[in-house]
Amino acid sequence: MDLSQLQINNVRNLGQVKLRNLGKVNVFYGPNGAGKTSLLEAIHLLGMARSFRGSSVKPLISHGSTHCAVFGSIKTAGVSGPGGNLTLGVQRSATGEVQIKVAGAVVRTAAQLAEHLPLQTIDASSFDLLNGAPQARRQYLDWGVFHVEQRFFNQWQRFQRCIKQRNNLLRHGKMSDVELAVWTRDMAAAGIAISEYRQSYFEKLERQFYGILASLAPSLQGLELRYRRGWDKTLGYEQALKASLVVDKERGYTHVGPQRADIRVTIDGRLAADVLSRGQQKLVVCALKLAQGQLMGAMGKGRCTYLLDDLRSELDEQHSKLVCSLLSTMGVQVFVTSIARDDIGSVWPSGDNIVMFHVEHGQVSPG
Repeated sequence: MDLSQLQINNVRNLGQVKLRNLGKVNVFYGPNGAGKTSLLEAIHLLGMARSFRGSSVKPLISHGSTHCAVFGSIKTAGVSGPGGNLTLGVQRSATGEVQIKVAGAVVRTAAQLAEHLPLQTIDASSFDLLNGAPQARRQYLDWGVFHVEQRFFNQWQRFQRCIKQRNNLLRHGKMSDVELAVWTRDMAAAGIAISEYRQSYFEKLERQFYGILASLAPSLQGLELRYRRGWDKTLGYEQALKASLVVDKERGYTHVGPQRADIRVTIDGRLAADVLSRGQQKLVVCALKLAQGQLMGAMGKGRCTYLLDDLRSELDEQHSKLVCSLLSTMGVQVFVTSIARDDIGSVWPSGDNIVMFHVEHGQVSPG
């Protein structure tokens, strides 16, 4: 499912931009500050209803405007026959309001967007997968589980409702033991399901990851991924909740569960973030991201679209070629930024059609 057209209105310094005849590989090149990253950001908005550069909406909207909007057309079979098009649209206002449309109909959640335009982003913030807080790694893991396990999202929503109610009861201190037990029981059931879905996905993911890492950086063969579910592995989740109840009541929130899950990335027993160079870290990040796209395709769940901001930063020519070759083999659609026109063409496999767009002062022109 590839984007064929894109219309952007008032996203940062991009006033009115229309892109047609998008290809498999799309390169946005131009000087710093031209608006290249904003183009990727607009695509991310179309697929996730939010930016990848922060949660605040106001910086996303062009100065002097009250809202921004992105519309896209996706080539997909089964919409209006083979080769049909599916339209997506997202509008965000400075007041925080959001309107999402799929095939012209208003939908309630960004999850319904993500189903149609799965996105993987590799940019400066992707290093958080190694040196950031556990939340970044949980979000990475849940992205994959969401796209391959249709039951996951309902259980995730159920868990969020339960833990919110349980934490409210714990914070206020004056609680009915019966009411607390009800929320705890429901939360435990959802938490167990979430953890099982994550574990099953992780086992498949790590096999893909090790295969990719071996081709990108064979010198990092000692690197290891380890999934931590968020509570003592010797206990069932209900047992762990009972064991932590006194501490939960004292501090006013739930201490154990899938909300504390993490992926530990180590090499020779040490945290990878403490040992690896910046270039090595980027190779690991690329392997993590590529593994998810590769696994998604292997499981028959379609292909995701890759947004690559300044791909060649921290990577030498040889490793840039290896990453591009893997992306080419996967057959995914790619949007990538660079400063020079030939930065990507020089490392991308010959034979693939590359569509070029020059970006300067918020204006985008083909060629």
